[in-house]
Amino acid sequence: MARGNGRTGTGKSKGEEQPRGRGLFEGSGEELRQMVERICQDVLEAELTEYLNAGPWERAQGRTGYRNGYKDRAINTRIGTLRLQVPYSRDGGFAPRLFARYQRSERALQATLMEMVLQGVSTRRVGRVTELLCGRNFSAETVANLCKQMDGPIRTFLSRPLRGSYPYVIFDARYEKVRVADHVVDQAVLVIVGVNDGGYREVLGVEIGDLESESTWGEIFGRLRDRGLSGVRMVVSDDHRGLRKAIARYFGGIMWQRCQLHFLRNLCGHVPRSARKELAATLHRLWESGDPAVYRRDLALAVEQYRSRWPKVAALLETDTDDTMQIMHVPEEHRKRLRTTNVIERVNEMIRARTRVVRIFPNRESCLRLVTAILMELHEDWITGYRYLTFSEEPGTPAESTVAVPEK
Repeated sequence: MARGNGRTGTGKSKGEEQPRGRGLFEGSGEELRQMVERICQDVLEAELTEYLNAGPWERAQGRTGYRNGYKDRAINTRIGTLRLQVPYSRDGGFAPRLFARYQRSERALQATLMEMVLQGVSTRRVGRVTELLCGRNFSAETVANLCKQMDGPIRTFLSRPLRGSYPYVIFDARYEKVRVADHVVDQAVLVIVGVNDGGYREVLGVEIGDLESESTWGEIFGRLRDRGLSGVRMVVSDDHRGLRKAIARYFGGIMWQRCQLHFLRNLCGHVPRSARKELAATLHRLWESGDPAVYRRDLALAVEQYRSRWPKVAALLETDTDDTMQIMHVPEEHRKRLRTTNVIERVNEMIRARTRVVRIFPNRESCLRLVTAILMELHEDWITGYRYLTFSEEPGTPAESTVAVPEK
């Protein structure tokens, strides 16, 4: 019987040429399917263990949740149907990264892998994965046609008119390695998420740039304005200098909420590791103050307390903490969702789960194609899923008045 090495009991198939376009392990399809099925099941279990920070029946001190059974799922692949048992967590927050929910991002991933093989920049591992996913019989013309089929819908998505108002807009970025002019460089993947006046999240845009500069973000904001972005009451982001300057230029007069988590991380870099829990408790006490007078009093006490111990921390608390408290000026039920950029941090985790298969993109276009395909699927889930925020007043009433994005 074949064992994946091309031999049989009679040795007859040794040296026989494999037909073009067949899978990498042709001749042992059922065994390969079973092997991949076992591997996929192990990966699902490992992902849940990582999510819960504990294995099955493990009494771990850092456990963050518990298992909650399985759900059968069939995945159609080139090597047959994989029948998996997808594990669930009790809190319902576990989302397996092993397979995409839709085919659009799968095609984008395949196109990227094929481009890497054709350009001779793939690792051996990527080459074997490409052969298994896409077969051997593909050419530059095949890849070009596949990319062309995808690029049209992607351009339409990224240039679609933005109708209605978007009271809240969140910005963040992550970096991917991309080959540019025979060099591998870091490229910024800039993601913009908005909450529309119906309370639903939308992916407003994504761009690839050399870095998070004022000009790069400014170009993005200009395109958003041209597409109809309006009604912005508050923007949420980290304190990157270029982003801040672009926000001040294009969103002047609109509240800016500095991400509380990024601010906390910044402050923790100025104190000993043993003191970080104390500092975090102080900040959370400030952020949870429902009364501005109580917040001011507690902030003054914290600044005075830390002035002699950690002068840098005291100075930052005194000058920058107010930027993290702009959520005091929005409805209380919205504050928890808007105090950080976590909505995009979760998006970035989804992107990372797919892009780490590629590791190094062959060009900027392939990076943008794959990331946008993932975000398009997420966008469709958001606008047809549950309402992210609830507005107590109808759009346009004084309680929910909006500010248009200023002209350049």
